[in-house]
Amino acid sequence: MSETQPGTLRVGTRGSALALAQTGVVADAIAKASGLQVEIIPVTTHGDTSRDSLSNLGGTGVFASALREALLAGECDLIVHSLKDLPTDDYAGLVIGAVTKRADARDALCARDGLTLETLPEGSRVGTGSPRRIAQLRSRRPDLEVIDIRGNVDTRLGRVAEGDLDAVVLAAAGLGRLGRSGTITELFSLSDAPTAPGQGALAIEVRAGDEAGSGPLAQALASVNHVTTRATVTAERAVLAGLEAGCAAPVGATAVVDDGMVFLTATVYRPDGTEKLTSSHAATPDSMSPADLDEAAREIAGRVVAELLAAGAADLAPLGSAE
Repeated sequence: MSETQPGTLRVGTRGSALALAQTGVVADAIAKASGLQVEIIPVTTHGDTSRDSLSNLGGTGVFASALREALLAGECDLIVHSLKDLPTDDYAGLVIGAVTKRADARDALCARDGLTLETLPEGSRVGTGSPRRIAQLRSRRPDLEVIDIRGNVDTRLGRVAEGDLDAVVLAAAGLGRLGRSGTITELFSLSDAPTAPGQGALAIEVRAGDEAGSGPLAQALASVNHVTTRATVTAERAVLAGLEAGCAAPVGATAVVDDGMVFLTATVYRPDGTEKLTSSHAATPDSMSPADLDEAAREIAGRVVAELLAAGAADLAPLGSAE
């Protein structure tokens, strides 16, 4: 455990540039809300050091496990995750204490010469490490050569700049947090390319009980928690859980809260992009309270999951492998 001044909250995070950038935003908000000093504790994960593909590593849960172990060991007081990388299974002794307001949930194309997905020449090489994005690209442009890649944002963008790839697909939120939005040549609509459940949102995980009460940490968590974002990501992640699909499965989901209703759409893709199934449902919560929104989110997710499974989703994609 690191030596820390009394009254300091220790925030655990992955050590990548993107993780540090988004954790810095959370740390600043926590410090302002709690009045305490905040120290950022970088934690190296197996997912950061391995160059294997996400599917070979077992999905994006590899980024969360080391952080969770550090939190349980008392090496930090809270940890920050990209919600799209967080497995849906409960983790003994830990809870999500807050979900921050969501940034842009869309995927972004970063291509040479200002090209878009439509204008990329036939046979162009497009890089991504996401099975969902691979399926979507193959569905929309089967003539492209989709390359499974790893590496941080700058490494991926560098492969386009060097001419090794014609384009990469990345999360718009991450590019924005790193100040790299200028590299975007096209933003994909959520209707054409629904993104990973939770994409664009950050989760703050704490030891069970630390989110309750009236202490500085509990007050800070309550102040940064964004109620409607939490409801939408709850609906999206409940689809993954219900399908027993891992974070890296070819599943896209989009939920919104609008005009007093919760809307959810989810799509399951065949990995080669040749087929997909989509289900959409809506619900009207009794109120906009966190409890009522949560209930509505889980209820429509259940309906979406049932409809997808009844339509044959389990025959389309590798499900039954929740992390």
